[in-house]
Formats: sequence, C-alpha cells, structure tokens
Amino acid sequence: MIFTTEHGIMTNGNPKIKQKKGNQKMNKTQLIDVVAKESGLKKKEAEAAVNAAIGAIVNALKDGDKVQLIGFGSFEVKKTKERMGQNPATGAKIKIPASKRPAFVASKALKDTING
Repeated sequence: MIFTTEHGIMTNGNPKIKQKKGNQKMNKTQLIDVVAKESGLKKKEAEAAVNAAIGAIVNALKDGDKVQLIGFGSFEVKKTKERMGQNPATGAKIKIPASKRPAFVASKALKDTING
C-alpha cells in the first residue's frame, strides 16, 4: 500500500523510494500510523483518537444527526423507500424493504484539492 504524507511516500508504514500513485487503498492501521506520525502522538494514542472520531461519527449517524467537517465533507443518513426489484438469477419479483444508509458528500474544498 502506498500513500503520501507531507513526510513523503509511505508503504505499509515504511519510507520507500517514490512509487506510482493512484488506485491505492489506505486501511485503518495505515491511517493510525499516519495520524501518529503527523501529530506526534504515540501509536496507541493515535489509535484511540481515530477510534474516538469514527465512534463519534457512527453514534451521530445512528441518532439521525448530520456530521459536517468543514473543508472535508458531510456524513448523513439517507432513507430509501420500499420498492420492487427482480432477482437476477430467477427473474422473480421481490420486495426490497425501506432502509437507511450512510452517505458522504465531499466538500468543495476537498473536491478542489483532489482535482488540483
């Protein structure tokens, strides 16, 4: 896995020679490593901070609240209506129940940063 920080290119938490970017994934462990390095926190402290942030977002969404992070984006819960669908294997009509789903909308600042 390759990701960039202001400290350079990292691969699984280890500095590497610059490699091609794009279509890479950062997992939670790698995010914790970056948070620890960028903030100067110990790894356990960074893990607690990341878990607390994720937990706060999840709990807010669970309560039906919207979470807005200026310059990053907004998390919210969207409701889907009950609808009819079709089983692709059998062609049988099925009822798809109403549900809630988490949604993220990127801010203009994030979009501008990504698009250069």
